[in-house]
Amino acid sequence: MTGRPALAYLTGMATAQDGSGHKQIASNRKAWHEYSVLDKVEAGLVLVGTEVKSLRAGRVNFLDAFVSIKDREAWLVKLHISPYDFGNRMNHDPLRRRKLLLHDYEILKLEQKVKEKGLTIVPLSLYFSRGRVKVEIGLCKGKKLYDKRETLAKKDARRDLERSLKGG
Repeated sequence: MTGRPALAYLTGMATAQDGSGHKQIASNRKAWHEYSVLDKVEAGLVLVGTEVKSLRAGRVNFLDAFVSIKDREAWLVKLHISPYDFGNRMNHDPLRRRKLLLHDYEILKLEQKVKEKGLTIVPLSLYFSRGRVKVEIGLCKGKKLYDKRETLAKKDARRDLERSLKGG
């Protein structure tokens, strides 16, 4: 038990830097640049075995991924999970639609906001939580070019301020 926190040793879960018990797989950084995130929701993901093994290796791409809602079910579309190297004939289709596990009221709320305000639902991050793959999805509004420039200017100003404070 040397070198490990007692709680993590007893529960057997992966500990992250933030202490939340989540092990980050991948993050969709481009979504934060392209969209303003208005609301976030955690959802489970229905996967097959080779997809989970590929996710453990970190082989995922968010490039054009989005969430669509059909017949009161939420689906994650165009999330590319690379085929598992040792999966042979039992491998999965990399771009297949994957069902999201959400409560009915969460799906209805998201569906209403998407229809009424013209928003979109985008995956923000993938992580393991207690051995299960979770996806954090965000209700997003597209940014205009001037909004992106404003965000970059604020980030640069904050970075310059931190440098000046750190430097003396």
